[in-house]
Amino acid sequence: MAGPSPQADPRAELRELAPWQRPLRADFPIVAANPELAYLDSAATGQKPRQVLDAVYTYLTTSNANAGRGSYPWANATTALVAGAAERVREFLGDRSAKAEAGAGAGRGAAGPSSVHFTGGTTEGLRTVARDWLPQLLRDGDEIVVPFGDHRANLDPWLEARDLLAARGVRIAVRELPCQAGTGDYDARALAALAGPRTRFVAATHVHHVYGADMNVHRIREAVGPDVPICLDAAQSVGHQPVSAADLDVDFLVFSGHKALALPGTGAVWARGERGPAFRPGGWAGTPNTAGIASLAAALDWLEAAGVERIARWTAALASVLTDGLSRMPAYEVLGCRSSLAAGTAVQRRGSIVTFRHQGIGSQDLGFILFSHGFMVRSDDHCQAGRDPRDGSVRVSLHVYNTLEEMEKLLTALAKLQ
Repeated sequence: MAGPSPQADPRAELRELAPWQRPLRADFPIVAANPELAYLDSAATGQKPRQVLDAVYTYLTTSNANAGRGSYPWANATTALVAGAAERVREFLGDRSAKAEAGAGAGRGAAGPSSVHFTGGTTEGLRTVARDWLPQLLRDGDEIVVPFGDHRANLDPWLEARDLLAARGVRIAVRELPCQAGTGDYDARALAALAGPRTRFVAATHVHHVYGADMNVHRIREAVGPDVPICLDAAQSVGHQPVSAADLDVDFLVFSGHKALALPGTGAVWARGERGPAFRPGGWAGTPNTAGIASLAAALDWLEAAGVERIARWTAALASVLTDGLSRMPAYEVLGCRSSLAAGTAVQRRGSIVTFRHQGIGSQDLGFILFSHGFMVRSDDHCQAGRDPRDGSVRVSLHVYNTLEEMEKLLTALAKLQ
């Protein structure tokens, strides 16, 4: 499986990268102000570096206005900010096509043929694709293939699109994207057998929000052929590891700004624009979240300067320390591929997310216990489709501000609970 490389000695890698990581951790005011706490919930939302906060403050105190709604200097500056942010997203995603032209007011960047459209986050972005683009593609009797075991945000919009089409008299079939039992990884062979001449669209996830696994999207393209559009939920990959639109042969790449160290309430849809109808969000666009867009551009600048590849190495090494420690504790079950637990394994594939259960302590109780030791984790069903809310687990999700010391302290606390 694709993803971070195996690490025979993750602690050695962390020691090597420590001089690079320490000043980056100091960039996060909330982390520096709370050294007794370990924030381990970055898959839910990332903390914000000072440079992002400064960029928002500068924008709001020097040129705050409405994009595309006026010709005075502040409005022009805001319009340029939105256009520049759209181009910044394209550059960060490695889109090598022609330069974007930002649409006034809507916060949209367009090019021939790829484009960037700002949204409120991944959920809104996926729903925009489902409601405003997908119905144009489908005809009666067509089918789509979508994940039934990933985040609900990557299932519910496609079911809504099916129901909207049914109300118009267009009947489509929604097929489940096959997964391998016990690992959560997509089953490309089963998908190849499932896909047929009426398969018009596939939705998938880049990095699973519970299992922490890179889901090998390239295998989906191989399974369904060159003509089927693929929409990728990249909420857990953008800002956490290198993501290349040039290498990922997908048609939509959707992510949230707040998981990529920007402010809440902003995100983007990158559309390749080469398969199916042109992507244009419907309805009147209204005022974009210009402060959020300013924060997103600044966050991408910070991530690029820090080095996303190094961030991925750092968090994968931390996760390897944690999974290796948990694999030695019989009281815990780590979700996902069991063969990926030990450090140095040839199938090591976990990035910045490790999710587990205690055999005798419920996830909510375990979450409260861990917070009493200074650890902030997610403890519920993680909005995973097909899961009973009572079927909870504890998720540890990491970013560049986390440390080896935090992982060792967490393992010590978990060991005491056996």
